[in-house]
Amino acid sequence: MMSNYIIEGGKRLEGEVTISGSKNASLPIIAATILNPGTTKLYDIPNIHDTQITLEILKYLGCKVKKGHGKVEINSKKITKTDIPEHLMNQMRSTVILAGAILGRFKEATFSYPGDCDI
Repeated sequence: MMSNYIIEGGKRLEGEVTISGSKNASLPIIAATILNPGTTKLYDIPNIHDTQITLEILKYLGCKVKKGHGKVEINSKKITKTDIPEHLMNQMRSTVILAGAILGRFKEATFSYPGDCDI
């Protein structure tokens, strides 16, 4: 059964809506911060499971991550690892995008199959 919306006119709609950034755009941009051996500031990154896991992986690798006031600051100067542990890798399919950035900077990467996919 389909839900219905009944809209009765005559009243003006007003207000503000804050729109966060796109997950599909944010994840590769977060991964690309690995290529910058310094500090990168990102704005309007959605605070969702996929971005949280990606930031946890960056912390594991050795990045310093600060979040607050609609901004994520990532310092990847002191990355010390080139492996992504299986328990983080299998949290979602898109973790594999981090492998490309790690390879681009360090010429080596170790990781398991990405998760969240029955294929």
